[in-house]
Amino acid sequence: MKGKIFIITFFFTVFLQAQKTNLAPSVPITEEYFGITTTDNYRNLEDLNNSSTKEWMKSQTDYTSSTLRKISNWDNYLNLRTELDKKQGYSVSDLKITSSDKYFYLKIKAGEKIAKIYYREGFAGKEELLYDPSNFVSANTSKTSNHHEFVINVISPTWDGSRLAISLSEKGKEISEVIIMEVKSKMVHPEIITQLNPSAIGGIKWLGDNSGFFYVYYPDVNIKSPLFAKNTQTVLYKIGENPNKRNVIFSSLNNPDLKITKDEYPSILTYDPNDKYYIGILVDAEDFRKTFIINKKDLLSGKRNWKPLYNKDSKVFFLRVVDNEIYFLSGLNSSNYKLCKTNLTNPNFNNPKVLVPEKKDEVIKGYSITKDGIYYNTTKNGVEAKLYVLKDHKEIPIKLPFVSGNIDLSSKGTNFSDIWVKCSGWANAEQRYKYALSKNIFTQENLAPILEYPDFKDIIVEEITVKSYDGTEVPLSLIYNKNLKRNGSAPVLMQCYGAFGESYYPFFAISYLSWASQGGIIAVPHVRGGGEKGEQWHVDGKKLKKPNSWKDLIACTEYLINEKYTSTKKIAVWGASAGGILVGRAITERPDLFGAAIVESGVLNPLRVEKSGNGGTSIKEYGDPNDSIEFKGLLEMDAYQHIKKGVQYPAMLICAGINDPRVSPWQSSKFSAKALESSTSDKPILLNINYEGGHGGDVTVLKRYTSLSEIFAFAFWQLGHPSYQPKENIK
Repeated sequence: MKGKIFIITFFFTVFLQAQKTNLAPSVPITEEYFGITTTDNYRNLEDLNNSSTKEWMKSQTDYTSSTLRKISNWDNYLNLRTELDKKQGYSVSDLKITSSDKYFYLKIKAGEKIAKIYYREGFAGKEELLYDPSNFVSANTSKTSNHHEFVINVISPTWDGSRLAISLSEKGKEISEVIIMEVKSKMVHPEIITQLNPSAIGGIKWLGDNSGFFYVYYPDVNIKSPLFAKNTQTVLYKIGENPNKRNVIFSSLNNPDLKITKDEYPSILTYDPNDKYYIGILVDAEDFRKTFIINKKDLLSGKRNWKPLYNKDSKVFFLRVVDNEIYFLSGLNSSNYKLCKTNLTNPNFNNPKVLVPEKKDEVIKGYSITKDGIYYNTTKNGVEAKLYVLKDHKEIPIKLPFVSGNIDLSSKGTNFSDIWVKCSGWANAEQRYKYALSKNIFTQENLAPILEYPDFKDIIVEEITVKSYDGTEVPLSLIYNKNLKRNGSAPVLMQCYGAFGESYYPFFAISYLSWASQGGIIAVPHVRGGGEKGEQWHVDGKKLKKPNSWKDLIACTEYLINEKYTSTKKIAVWGASAGGILVGRAITERPDLFGAAIVESGVLNPLRVEKSGNGGTSIKEYGDPNDSIEFKGLLEMDAYQHIKKGVQYPAMLICAGINDPRVSPWQSSKFSAKALESSTSDKPILLNINYEGGHGGDVTVLKRYTSLSEIFAFAFWQLGHPSYQPKENIK
C-alpha cells in the first residue's frame, strides 16, 4: 500500500513541476477604489488578441487535454450515453403545438450530431422531416454548414402553423440567423435575418395575420466590442422584405421618452392573434421589469405612442393578457407569489383581484389558462411539485401520475380545454401527459420512447434541509445507491448555482445516476440566490448578501461530512456561469473541505463585471463597481481576488468557451493563472478552453457527452476512485 501511495504522490509531484514551468505572463496592475487598494497580477490576460496570452491559453488547453486522456476510463460516461442513446433510438425537444393541432419539434437520432426539425398533424399524425440544418448556408459565407457547424436553437411556428421561423447559431455562438419556411411546400425563403438572439432575448413573436414577426436586433454582434449587446432594438420584419432594412418599432432611439438604457433589451410580448394590444417589456437581469402597452393598430400603422403599464416596484411576474383582462403573478408583499387579475382598461397592480393567495410553503411557479379553468403549479423547496386547477373560484388539487420534483404546463390557449403536463424528477425520466379535467385522467403522449434503466434501479433520492451558519434552513437534494454505507468513504459530486432567482429544479440526469451507480453521491444544495424558496430567497443571495450563497454551500458540505456520508477532500464541487462565484468562493474560503473543483464558463472575477460579457445586466445581480458600497460586495464575492499564495488549494478543472458572449473566457484564464502560481498543494490546476464553444459549452450532443465524461473522470480521479487513476506518468 505504501508503494502505491508513493507512486501516486510522485505522479502529482511531477505533474505540479511540469505546470509550474509554464506560468502565465504577468503584468500587475494596482488600483485604488474608495480607499481600498487591489492588485490584479494578470490583467494582461484580458487581452485575448495578445499573442503571448493566446499562446499560454492554448498550451494550457493542450496540456489539459493530454492529462484528461491519461485518466483510466476517462470515456466511461461517453460510452454509457452513446450505448443508451442507441437503445432509445432518438430523443425529442422544443415541442411547439399550434391551435390547429400541428406539432413541430426537434428530433435527434442516435449517432447523429445535431437535431433536425420534424412535423406532424396531431399527436397520432404521420411524422415528416421538415428541415435539416446541415443544408443551411449562412448569410455570412458561401460555404455550407459542412464547414460551419450550425445548430437549431429556436423553432417558432405561426399561429396557424403555415410558416415556421428557424433560428440557427454556429459553434456555440448565441447570435443567430433566422430563416422562414413555408410548411406545406417546405420552401425556404431566400431572405436571412441576421444579428439576433431569440434563444435568449425576445424570441420570435408572430403578427396575428402570420405575415411577419417581431425580434430583438443587436446592432453590434462582435463579442469583443464594448458595444456588444448594447442599444438593442425591437424590429418588425415582414416576409419577403429586405432583412437588412430594419423597421425599428421599440427602442431608445425611437422612444426617447421611455428612457430605455443601453443595457436593457426592449422586447414585445404576444399572447393571441386577436389581441388588441401589444405589451413591451425592458428585459434585464432582474425578476421584475418596467412594462409598457400600445394599441395594436397604432403600432402597425407606424405610431410609437407606448404608454407605461407598470414599473418594477409593482413586482409583476409572468404576465398574460386575455381579452380585456391581465393575469399575472404578484411578488408584492408575497415572496412566494400570488395569482392575480386586473382590468386592462383601468389596471391596478398594487391592489388587484387575488385569484390564488400566497401559499406558506409553496412557491407558485407558473400557470396556464384554458377554457376549463386556470391550471397552476407550485414547488416546495424547489424539489416537490404540485398541480392545481382554479375552476369556478375553487382551488382543486390534482394528483400527479407519479411523485414529481418538477412539472411544466403547456396548452393551446384560452379557447381550448387541451392541457399538457410534463413530469420529471431526479430518478424519473420526463414524461408528457395530456390531462382531461372532466374525467380526471392523465394520458401519456410521449413523442420519444421511455427506457427502463435496470442499472439504476437501486438509486434513491433523499430531500433534506440543512441549517446554514445563521440558522437558515437550506434544501439539499441527495442522489445515491440505497446500499451505500455511511462510513465517510463516498465520493461526492456537488453541483450548484444560486443566482438570478433561478431554481435548480429536479430533472432526470443519466450523468447523476451514473455517478451514483459507481458508489458516489450527487448533492445539489439549493442555496440562497436561487428561487427555490421564493423571491426573498433570491434577494438574500445577491449583491451584498451574496456570501450567504457560498456559506450555505459550505454548511451543506460540513453536514455531509458530519453525518458520515463522506469525508474532507472526498468532495468535488461543480458550478457554471454565475455558479462560478459560488464554487470559487467556497474553495478560497474553505480549501480544506474540497478535493476538487470544476467551473464551466464561470464568473470568477466579478470585480471586472463591467468588462466581461453582458456586464451591464450582470451589475443588477452582482453589484456596481462604481458604487462605494456595492464595490465592497463585489470584492468579497471575487474568487480571483481571494486566491492567496501559500495555500493548499484543491484540484481544479476550469473550462470556458472562446465564443462566450456572457462571461468572457479571460475570467477563467486569470483565475487559473493565479491559482497555479499561488497553490502549494500537489493537485493539478487545469485550464480547458473550448475553441468552438460559447457560454453553453458544446455545439453537438457528442461533444457535450465528451465534456461530461472528462469532468466525471477528473472528479473521480481526484477523489480517489480506484477505477479512474492514471495508468501512466502525468508530465
